[in-house]
Amino acid sequence: MSLNKYLALPCRYKIWKPQHIQLLASDILKPNQPIFDHSAHLRATIDWLSRAQDIRQGQTDTGGVSAGWSFEDGWLPSYPETSGYIVETFVAASETLNQTELIDRAHKIIDWELSIQNDDGSFPGHFGEVGSKPVIFNTGQIMHGMNCGYAQLKRDECLTAAVKAGKWLIKQQDDDGCWRRSTHNGVIHTYNTRAAWALMQTGILANESTLTSAAERNINWALTQQLKNGWYENNAFTTGAEPFTHTIAYAIRGILECGLLLNKAEYIESATKAAAKLASLQSDDGALKGTYDSNWQSGAYYVCLTGLAQTSIIWSRLIETQNQSELQPHVDQALNYLKQKHQINNKQSVNDGAIAGSFPLWGRYSMFEYPNWAAKFFAEAILSDLAANNTK
Repeated sequence: MSLNKYLALPCRYKIWKPQHIQLLASDILKPNQPIFDHSAHLRATIDWLSRAQDIRQGQTDTGGVSAGWSFEDGWLPSYPETSGYIVETFVAASETLNQTELIDRAHKIIDWELSIQNDDGSFPGHFGEVGSKPVIFNTGQIMHGMNCGYAQLKRDECLTAAVKAGKWLIKQQDDDGCWRRSTHNGVIHTYNTRAAWALMQTGILANESTLTSAAERNINWALTQQLKNGWYENNAFTTGAEPFTHTIAYAIRGILECGLLLNKAEYIESATKAAAKLASLQSDDGALKGTYDSNWQSGAYYVCLTGLAQTSIIWSRLIETQNQSELQPHVDQALNYLKQKHQINNKQSVNDGAIAGSFPLWGRYSMFEYPNWAAKFFAEAILSDLAANNTK
């Protein structure tokens, strides 16, 4: 980044505001928060996500979950992509926390998502504003919510919407399984495997082989992007950039879950190879670097908290489904690190129960933001650890 861009950051993010100074000071002066049991951290995170949904009530995007809170813009509009997969989180947490009202929240998200689906089956990209174009990844993540709405909440219209979205995904797909059209920043992304996972789920639920076959083609293509050391090429937001652990984990999870759905060893082995490499890179305090290059080297000065939570989920899934108990210490360390970066002050402040994009807050991933997907994946990491162990 050039010097001029660094100098522009204080103006862009208004770091002189008292509230912003307080949040920054917390990261500097008290970087580690108290660690509580899983239930306390899960409840605080779900409460924050609920407030992020409530903040949009009365707006045009009523029902969706705010994309989060940022120094630059405060509370953001509802985000169709991440609201879609928060449906699963609310449904899973409702049982663990015995909060039936979370089911109502999931229904509200679904109602809103159904109301904005495009005629061709896709869903709006970005915040769904006028002129926003559909994106492969975003539509796939909303399909996760639709699949949950059908399978868990018994809403037939959700499967209809998911199938329609899946057919749109297929129309955008090239013969080799890669998506090169309607992609974020107009470039290919290996992490679209997480959209392929949703596509495969939909195909299985609807007994539509064209959908499952298309998903399998994408995973087969993704495997061609994996180097011998486990790293995936073409896996960043922009061409030539080092991928965040966020997108690395997206790619791994999509491949793993498709492997589990199909009981396909090749897929599971690919995901396991990358997940094991990340485990070997974990520091003693539980952290992972924010980015990694093709040699698994990193110059990042920060932790991508979102990616760390996602990686913990992957390790838990391998423990649960592949009996890889040797990964449990890595899960424990990751969750302890995340808990230390999780503010619980019971004051309903903007960061009460939130997870920042990066630690410290000025890290390059979601700089000076508390994104809703960071909270979603932290909650899911806790739920996944509970599922893998059923003892905590």
